Amino acid sequence: MTSQFDAKNDATKCKQTSPSSQSSSTRGPQPSVSNEDASRRNFLQMAVGGAAAVLATAAGMEFAAPSAALAQSLLTPEQALKELQDGNKRFVAGNLTSFDQDLAILRNHTSEKQQPFAAVLACSDSRVPVELIFDQTIGHIFVTRVAGNFTTSEIIASLEYGAAVLGTKVILVMGHGSCGAVEATIQHKDVPGQISALYPHIQPAVDKVGTDTDTVSKANALIQAALLRQSSTALSSLVDTGKLKVLAAFYNIASGVVSLLE
Repeated sequence: MTSQFDAKNDATKCKQTSPSSQSSSTRGPQPSVSNEDASRRNFLQMAVGGAAAVLATAAGMEFAAPSAALAQSLLTPEQALKELQDGNKRFVAGNLTSFDQDLAILRNHTSEKQQPFAAVLACSDSRVPVELIFDQTIGHIFVTRVAGNFTTSEIIASLEYGAAVLGTKVILVMGHGSCGAVEATIQHKDVPGQISALYPHIQPAVDKVGTDTDTVSKANALIQAALLRQSSTALSSLVDTGKLKVLAAFYNIASGVVSLLE
């Protein structure tokens, strides 16, 4: 499945043979042609050959675009999850392939229609670049983010849109290490503005597992994934019929590894 995101240019190089390269003895008697006509003929032949080369190159570039970008809805939930896992392995190994894609072609393919194969509910933390973590590019992942990666009615509505309308096959609720929102909730710090509004959403995880930041982050991801499955009839029906997976995961910001929690 990883090969879906490998860029390959299958363009065919056009070989051109100029009429002038053939001797008059091999061509036989030829009608007289003026220099102007000969120049025009050579120009037309070069133009046609050049156009063919451009079309072949364009075709090759189009086929080089990830097949998943063109038909991601054909993936099963299991295949979609494997795409994310394989992408994360490439990220950890420093062997990214998503940057090999032609962004202009991807923008063109997705300008009027998107078919993301996965959705991720992630924290707003700048150290959690979702597309990079899974080695994906334009049109592949439907991302929702909020500090503490918890569910709200707006988040649920967004993920319902991703699954029910756009056809995402897997939703990952992804917590991460050293999460500032989790640390603030554990300590109940006095904070400016409305930052403390995050606390009630994360507090159930603190109550459940204690005060270790990463342990709370993992528990929170599990709680939020369960809430998604239980709170949304649109998502639960897709899960029950095997058309969608909703899972919790944890991202280690030091190693780059994403681990499934269930």
